[in-house]
Amino acid sequence: YQLLEAVIIKGENTGETIYISNGEYLAANVRSYQAGDKLVVGLEKMEGEADYYYIVDFVRTDALAKLVVIFVVVTLVVAKWRGFWSMIAMALSFGIIFKFILPNILAGSNPIMVAVGGALAIVPVTFYMSHGLNKKTTVAVVATIITLIITGILAVVFVEMSKLTGLAAEEAGFVVSEMGNKINLKSLLLAGIIVGVLGVLDDVTVSQAGIVEKLSQAGGLDKYGVYKKAMEVGRDHIASMVNTLILVYAGASLPLLLLFVNNPHPFSEIINYEVVADEIVRTMVGSIGLVLAVPIATALAVFWFEKEVKKT
Repeated sequence: YQLLEAVIIKGENTGETIYISNGEYLAANVRSYQAGDKLVVGLEKMEGEADYYYIVDFVRTDALAKLVVIFVVVTLVVAKWRGFWSMIAMALSFGIIFKFILPNILAGSNPIMVAVGGALAIVPVTFYMSHGLNKKTTVAVVATIITLIITGILAVVFVEMSKLTGLAAEEAGFVVSEMGNKINLKSLLLAGIIVGVLGVLDDVTVSQAGIVEKLSQAGGLDKYGVYKKAMEVGRDHIASMVNTLILVYAGASLPLLLLFVNNPHPFSEIINYEVVADEIVRTMVGSIGLVLAVPIATALAVFWFEKEVKKT
């Protein structure tokens, strides 16, 4: 138990010294606070009684701001102007998500259609800003859009086949409590899969288009030879990226994976829980899209650059 003395530094009653009880009620995890900690504090005003202050959480903006600064500096030092434009593209992606995708979903629009529309805006804008206005980037844009369409179809099919509702995630409960049935959570799940895959496809499609461009410029190979050589590199890319994708999902779902350890229920039962099935569908659909992006981008690039070589 702690009785905390705090000074309000922002918001209502700035400058006032207040006292907050911490640990007076039984809880699973009671935090201990130290002198100098910055806290977000809530206020309840009760008629005829003194104002009641309670702790919401730590203030984390200082740490987050420092981390962002380190990211920006490291990116600019290593990637220079390419890094600068990639960060501008990243900011635009966030802008499209927060100014177009999320507001339209909140307004009641179909999340899948909104996500696809947002992706069609994000792909060309961010790709050209990050990689330049050239034929290689154009091939990557077309390949990414084709792969996104295939991935979206797979997501719809297997979300339906798996009978997923989108209600398994903890965040879904907050959405329902705040907005009721205004948001279609199944469509929101599908939209999340589409947006999530989009970030991975950039690297794959641009890399494959770049490999084909260099092989075509070097000469000495017909289009089948170029495709074969580019796919050899692409397979290495697939192997590393699929492993990376799996580890990223595993890292984000580590608490969930604890269900598989020392659990009295059999594995075949656990994977039927929707909270687990959600992640399996998300991971597998994303991985399939990633794998298909390699031959799609390679074939488009071979066709495109073969015409360019013949012209020259």
